[in-house]
Amino acid sequence: MERLAPIVHRTPLITSETTNKLVGKHVYFKMENQQKTGAFKYRGASFKLMQLSNDQLKKGVITASAGNHAQGVAHAAAKLGTKATIFMAEQTPLAKVNATRAYGADVVLKGESFQEAYEASLKKQLQSGATYIHPFDDYDVMAGQGTISMEMLRQEDRIDTIIVPIGGGGLISGIAVAAKHVNRNMKVIGVQASGASAMYESYHNNRVKNLKSVSTIAEGIAVKQPGKHTLPLINKYVDDILTVTDEEIASAIVYMLERNKTLVEGAGAAALAALFTHNKKIKSRHCGVIVSGGNLDIGALPKIQRLAGKLHYTA
Repeated sequence: MERLAPIVHRTPLITSETTNKLVGKHVYFKMENQQKTGAFKYRGASFKLMQLSNDQLKKGVITASAGNHAQGVAHAAAKLGTKATIFMAEQTPLAKVNATRAYGADVVLKGESFQEAYEASLKKQLQSGATYIHPFDDYDVMAGQGTISMEMLRQEDRIDTIIVPIGGGGLISGIAVAAKHVNRNMKVIGVQASGASAMYESYHNNRVKNLKSVSTIAEGIAVKQPGKHTLPLINKYVDDILTVTDEEIASAIVYMLERNKTLVEGAGAAALAALFTHNKKIKSRHCGVIVSGGNLDIGALPKIQRLAGKLHYTA
């Protein structure tokens, strides 16, 4: 954690009396949407790159991403003086492509989907000898994400439960291992979108479940299969995994805009959506909610408003 301190933001931990009244708990929002590059991914990317030798840094790094991981790797690479090559699907929103290039990375647009971009990036890695920076299935990346829970518990030591969004599982793996190192009685609860529930299915059925397709407004957690390294850690350290619908996620985005005057993306709103939807299941007095990112495509707001519809959270 000390190694990352000079280069990552110590993000705010905020409270909301309205939210507290609504759920009957003390709620603490860990605002990783205010992290550099607008999401928690910068932590894991930076920590991973810090482990590389000078020879590895000279050969550069490579990855594939739909957005947040790309920006995190690009910015971390620029800080550490290495070249980043990022493969992204041809349909990636131009704003995300431009943001990644602005951090100094070479962006290669390849294929119709993330999977095609990912496969192309693996081929390029074999040719170039650059180090591959996996978005979640890497122990150093997980360790970097785990600094979030260490920070949270220094900011508020009464937290007894942490709710965390899950895509491939890197964020919750790091958070759960770190939190339970501090307090073995800490509860860690994961959240997936119901349209992208590979980890939820794998966790509850005790066998690996890969999905053929995913569909959710929370593209940051739209992952088809659990990580090989993350799933065993989640099985060991995570207390429960819940799912939320796109309507519930959209309503949480609108709530954060209206009540906390803050913009969050779908993945970043998933943990709050779970707290609202499953409040009676979550036995907690002091509950931490990970707001994982804020890189929302503004053009998606009309759709989010339609999805939220009549599902408004009010005290």
